Amino acid sequence: MTNRLAESTSPYLRQHQDNPVDWWEWSPEAFRAAERRGVPVLLSVGYAACHWCHVMAHESFEDERVAALMNESFVCVKVDREERPDVDAVYMEAVQAMTGQGGWPMTAFLTAAGEPFFCGTYFPPEPRHGMPSFTQLLLSVAQAWRQRRGEVEAAGADVVRRLADRAPQPPLGELGADTLDAAVDSLRSGYDAVRGGFGGAPKFPPSMVCEFLLRAAARTGRPETLAMVVGTCGAMARGGIYDQLGGGFARYSVDAGWVVPHFEKMLYDNALLLRVYAHLWRSTGSPLAARVVRETAEFLLRDLRTPEGGFASALDADSEGVEGRYYVWTPGQLAEVLGADDGRRAAELLGVTDAGTFESGSSVLQLHHDPADPVWWAGARSRLLAARGRRVPPGRDDKVVAAWNGLAVAALAEAGALFDEPAWVAAADRCADLLLDRHWSAGRLRRASRDGVAARHAGVLEDYADVAEGLLVLFSVTGEPTRLGAAGALLDVVLDHFADPDGGFYDTSDDAEALVRRPQDPTDNATPAGSSAAAGAMLSCAAYTGSEFYRAAAVSALGRVAANAGRYARFLGWALAVAEAMVAGPAEIAVVGAPQDPGTAALARAARLSPAPGAVLAVGDPAGPGGVPLLAGRPALGGRPTAYVCRRFVCERPVTGPAELAGQLTATLGNAAG
Repeated sequence: MTNRLAESTSPYLRQHQDNPVDWWEWSPEAFRAAERRGVPVLLSVGYAACHWCHVMAHESFEDERVAALMNESFVCVKVDREERPDVDAVYMEAVQAMTGQGGWPMTAFLTAAGEPFFCGTYFPPEPRHGMPSFTQLLLSVAQAWRQRRGEVEAAGADVVRRLADRAPQPPLGELGADTLDAAVDSLRSGYDAVRGGFGGAPKFPPSMVCEFLLRAAARTGRPETLAMVVGTCGAMARGGIYDQLGGGFARYSVDAGWVVPHFEKMLYDNALLLRVYAHLWRSTGSPLAARVVRETAEFLLRDLRTPEGGFASALDADSEGVEGRYYVWTPGQLAEVLGADDGRRAAELLGVTDAGTFESGSSVLQLHHDPADPVWWAGARSRLLAARGRRVPPGRDDKVVAAWNGLAVAALAEAGALFDEPAWVAAADRCADLLLDRHWSAGRLRRASRDGVAARHAGVLEDYADVAEGLLVLFSVTGEPTRLGAAGALLDVVLDHFADPDGGFYDTSDDAEALVRRPQDPTDNATPAGSSAAAGAMLSCAAYTGSEFYRAAAVSALGRVAANAGRYARFLGWALAVAEAMVAGPAEIAVVGAPQDPGTAALARAARLSPAPGAVLAVGDPAGPGGVPLLAGRPALGGRPTAYVCRRFVCERPVTGPAELAGQLTATLGNAAG
């Protein structure tokens, strides 16, 4: 017997299809059922790669007695937070307000009107560490509902009122060079100079902060700013958070030294970090950054690509029901694969000890220094990776999320161009086709798909913004004007349906399903905030098209975070990175010439190697199909490929040599710093 979740497109919800719980998906019908039965809603939110979600499911949702209590006293609703980030955002805000912390699984009790009156996260099967058992909680909430229903419903309504009043919009401001410098200083005060990163444990990869710091370093030339990125990226790349055999990063480190990760691997982290390491290589020429770029790109193509050409959301933390089992090693296991001598050598190189760095004497692989014999290590790594491939692999959440695939398109396209890897660009191009063919319908974007079939959930702001960002980067690499047009169509929907009349954007459209609160969060979480992602895409699109509407919308969105840029820079990294591009112009580079001409390619290469913040690049014939405005009216000098460096469509003198172009772009950075 299965429950309603068997019909879901979400792999996470389908993980619960055999539960004895009478689960509903989030729907008006579920809330009408609660109203009809006169019971509250029990909302459980999680995602497929979430370790503690699996734990609570095994302990409670698979238990017949617990399920009977849930079914008797509640309408039980299960939500995949990756498919419904709007629902997750609204109720996570309530969880954090009530408990002072958040996380998944999220557990919330709601009235039939959707108003939360009690919230928490994981609850154990027995009382533990001051927490009640889940059964005790169910009995207490059910009793309170029966005996004091009026008070409970009033409490839920009061929670919604308080949430509406607690976070008024900050006044509009300006993110100028002085504000950006103050943000850098704020980040420096929290930088861990010994272990890299910011703050203490747990440590999450600060991809968006690193992107901001790279752009700030390019503008100011301050070595101490670049050093924070070098230190952080180096520590992560050599630590256990990075998969030393298969490439790619885990979601976070449980310790401050990047040693032991929470082993789930998310598409969004790896897309964002791939782009950061590519930009770090561009700024420094670091061989370590280059290695991480190549290995992470190959991880995406090998382990996350779907048959339809998209990229799966995540790999689970667990295999065979044990967190990390797939990834950790003992000295004996290394020797079994490599032989006694090479096993000892690998153990020393990878920090694998008899005591272990993880559980049961096992160790997470680290690579604190480059091997003395790279050829030997390449062979050993290949053998270990093959042996690991014979283990039971973690589960894969193979739904395709539009926003995260947009990030992957941008990263693979740009890294492919920088590293001369056409296969990466081709993968980005195919993914873009999937997003436009399957997710884009009747002028609107769907959030997710699986097996090429779009789910019913509407796209949210980050979907439109990140897919537009990916298309714009892809256009800069391929010169295909339909990609620029598609990005503009997405951003037009954002302007028409997501704009806040007071400035900035809402996270859901004006015709989306109404929740108890319309979410609007300007801060970065694991991915760029929808508002700053939209600002970045609109700024780039304005640079390609000359549209003042896009630029004004970007300025408005950034203005909403200006007042907090100095104090909360760690949570505004993408907005600050976009602001760096705005301060720099951004540089608009038009390379006029046939794409197959070596002279055109050399100019385009010089443009791509510039660290000018947020620079856009258009390559092609001004009279070619698509009518790209940045190329229009810019002739080739003497029939030779020619480059124009512009700012808001006002251009420097045209040049025909890569060295001259590089010099102009360097001068542009100096002007922005001044």
